[in-house]
Amino acid sequence: MGGIIGDDGVNVEMWSPWPEVNWPPTNSNEELLDMTRPDLPESYRGTLRTVIRYAVVMAFVGLLVGISFQESAKKLTFDDAPAGVHLEALIQLALVHGHVFVMGVLLPLALAGALLMARRAGGRDLSPRGLAWLVRGYLPLAAGSLVLHLYKGYHVLLMARAGERDFAVIDQAFLGGSHLLRYGVYALIHAGMGVTLGVFLVLLWRSLGREN
Repeated sequence: MGGIIGDDGVNVEMWSPWPEVNWPPTNSNEELLDMTRPDLPESYRGTLRTVIRYAVVMAFVGLLVGISFQESAKKLTFDDAPAGVHLEALIQLALVHGHVFVMGVLLPLALAGALLMARRAGGRDLSPRGLAWLVRGYLPLAAGSLVLHLYKGYHVLLMARAGERDFAVIDQAFLGGSHLLRYGVYALIHAGMGVTLGVFLVLLWRSLGREN
C-alpha cells in the first residue's frame, strides 16, 4: 500500500478501498489468468479453434435464416390461409432460427468450455480420438440436422403457398414421398448426432475420475 511523506519526514500509510495488485504478475497469477494453461495440447488447441470457427459460421447462418424466414412469411398472408393454417405452415421454419443458435452456437461453445474446465479441475486430457467424436462427429451431424430442418420448413411453407391445406398430404410428400429415404436420413443424422454427442460426454465425464 502506498503512502506519503509527512512534514516530519515520516512515511504515512494511506488507506485505499482497492486491493493491492502486484505488477508484473507472478507465475502463480499468470497461471490463474491463463485458463487454457501453457501446456494445452495441440489436439485441444485444434479442437477449440474448430469449435469457435464453427460457432461463428453458425451464428451468421442463424441470422440469415431469421431474415429469410421473415421475408418468406410475408408471402403467405392471412387472406391466403386462415390463422390455424398460417401457423401450421410457418411453425417448422420459424423454429429453425432458434435451433441453429442452440445446436450450432451455444452447445458447441459450452462443450469447448467444458473441456477447459475439466482440465482446470484436474481431469485427464481426452485423446485425439475422443475429441474427434465432437469435431468429426457431432458438429457435422448437427449441421446436417439443421439443413434437414430448414428443408422441411420450406417444404411445408411452399406447399401451403401452392394451395395445399391437408398437412398429412404435405408430410407424406416430404423427401419425395419415400418412407425408406426419410427413415434412412433421419436415422443417419439424428441417431448419429445423439450417439456421437453421448460418447463425447461420457468420455468427458470419465476424464474427471473420482474425487479423493
